Amino acid sequence: MQILGKVESGAIPHRGESLNQTFFFCHSRTQPLAICPTNLMSKRVLLTTTSFQDTPGTHQDLLNSQNWEIVRARGPLSETEMLELAGEFDIFLCGDDAITQAVIDKSLPRLQAISKYGIGLDKINVDFATEKNIPVLFTPGVNHTTVAEHTFGLLLGITKDIQSNALAVQNGEWVAGWRKPIGNEIMGKTIGILGLGRIGKEVAIRANAFGMKIIAFDPYFDDAFAEEHGVKKCCSMDEVLLGADVISLHCFLNHETENMINAEKIAEMRNGVIVLNCARGELVDTNAMAEALKSGKVGGYGADVLDAEPPAPNHVLIGAPKCIITSHIGSRTHESVQRQANRCLHNAINFLSGDADVLCANGIL
Repeated sequence: MQILGKVESGAIPHRGESLNQTFFFCHSRTQPLAICPTNLMSKRVLLTTTSFQDTPGTHQDLLNSQNWEIVRARGPLSETEMLELAGEFDIFLCGDDAITQAVIDKSLPRLQAISKYGIGLDKINVDFATEKNIPVLFTPGVNHTTVAEHTFGLLLGITKDIQSNALAVQNGEWVAGWRKPIGNEIMGKTIGILGLGRIGKEVAIRANAFGMKIIAFDPYFDDAFAEEHGVKKCCSMDEVLLGADVISLHCFLNHETENMINAEKIAEMRNGVIVLNCARGELVDTNAMAEALKSGKVGGYGADVLDAEPPAPNHVLIGAPKCIITSHIGSRTHESVQRQANRCLHNAINFLSGDADVLCANGIL
């Protein structure tokens, strides 16, 4: 764990889905959100998310305007690393850190709220936080555009063999008579979307622009959106797997979705299928995927997430054929980071000041 040290407010210079999830939102505003008065008692805050820290923007000004003592660490932090820090903070501004039952328990009675930078809550023991009356705040609706764009970046990278070709050119392999790769169009292909929430919908909109056919499954299927955008409703995940040339995962991770793409499900897919995962690495059985890539059953796997982040050097998908892995940067754009960070901060600020404009995942306000 890398602790960058603590800073007082103002010390950092200014140069920043759905298998359905319920959240609680108390009134919205049309005017800009107010900054919490600085005469409130100073809070000690742990900030771990790296994109928040690394990206300049308005969120840095907002953070520095608070009367907080800020301790910065380079997450995501493991349970062991979190336990070393637990008990010393009023607020967690967290990413994908392991906020387990043990971490929450040790953080009490001081911890007042967990403000997640992002929407995925699978690394937080939300049930235990609820039991202990700790609000879990989060930021839905801020990164769907950029994640959808990244999804298509992976798809085009695979179908056009962009990554390996670009590396070959950089290595001086482009010479007269060179046998260049031959790619495939995505126009006219069928994309199957598993999870038609905010991100899944943005993927569908872009798939239409590319001239793709779209099928989707979601237990909370939005029929109005599907009708408007020409999305065919499937009655099960299996129906999508059987009918798609490209499968794009946009589901939350829970005990039902973990390893949902496994050897048995891969066997149902079309030969040469492309699988895209910009959701959670644990949705896919990585050993089964590596075998399917090696055999050619799966024609390409594009993922922004892995089951272990960062991966071990010998991770089975690192260097696998027809596989593009990016380092969980799908939502890491200047635009998206500022939206996420400001929402994460406003959640914490408004909660502490008693303002009702808070996005809370567990209803503890």
